[in-house]
Amino acid sequence: MTLTIHPLTEIPEVSPGDDLADLLLASLAASDLELGDGDIVVITHKIVSKAEGAVVSLDGDDEDTAYRRIVLEQSVEVLRRRGDLVIARTSHGFICANAGVDRSNAAPGTAVLLPQDPDRSAHGIRMALEAATGVSIAVVISDTFGRPFRRGVVDIAIGLAGLEPLLDLKGTTDASGRMLAATEIALVDEIAAAADLVMGKADAVPAALVRGLTMTPGEGRATDLVRPASEDLFR
Repeated sequence: MTLTIHPLTEIPEVSPGDDLADLLLASLAASDLELGDGDIVVITHKIVSKAEGAVVSLDGDDEDTAYRRIVLEQSVEVLRRRGDLVIARTSHGFICANAGVDRSNAAPGTAVLLPQDPDRSAHGIRMALEAATGVSIAVVISDTFGRPFRRGVVDIAIGLAGLEPLLDLKGTTDASGRMLAATEIALVDEIAAAADLVMGKADAVPAALVRGLTMTPGEGRATDLVRPASEDLFR
C-alpha cells in the first residue's frame, strides 16, 4: 500500500453561500488530480463554517470582551478556566478550548464558529462530489484540538461521511497471538492529523486529498468518537 497526501491549493477565500464542492473540484483540476474510488477529502472546518455563514462579528465591546462573550454563548458546559482560556463542552459534545471559537484565519473583527452539524456538512459535500464525479469517496472535516495528557495540538475529525471512524481490533490477536480486549484505533483522527502535515496553519491550504488508504466504507459519524462522560476518566 502506498499512501499519498496531496495539498489542495488555489482555493480562494470562502464566503457565505459558496459551493465547497465546486471549489474543491476546481482545486483538484488545478493540481492535475481527479477523484478516484476510495479517496478521502479532508477539509478544515474553517472553510466549511465560512461557507455556512458561521462567522460572528466582534463589534460592540472591545474585541477580547466580545470574544469571551461568544465563547460562553457557544459553551454548553464550562469545565475548566485558566485566565482567559476556557475548556468547554459544545453542543456537538466536543470538549475543546474556547468552545471552538477561533479568530485565526478570520477577517479582522470576526471569529469563526464550529459548523452547526459537521457530520451533516461532510455528508452534503460528499454527495455533491460523488454526484459530480461518479466515484465513491469519503469526506473528513477537521479541526485542531489540544489533549489533556499531551503537549501540543493535533488535527482531529469533527465531521465525517463515507467511512467508519473507528478500527475495532477487539477480539483479534496481536503479533504474539495475544487476544486484544480493548483496542480501538481512531482511524479518522489519524487521517485528519496526517492531512494536516500538508495543510499547515499559516499556508492557506484548507484541504487535502488522502489516497491509497485501505478504508472500510460506512455511514459512521465523527461524533461516534465522543466519549460518554461516564467513561471519561478526566471528568
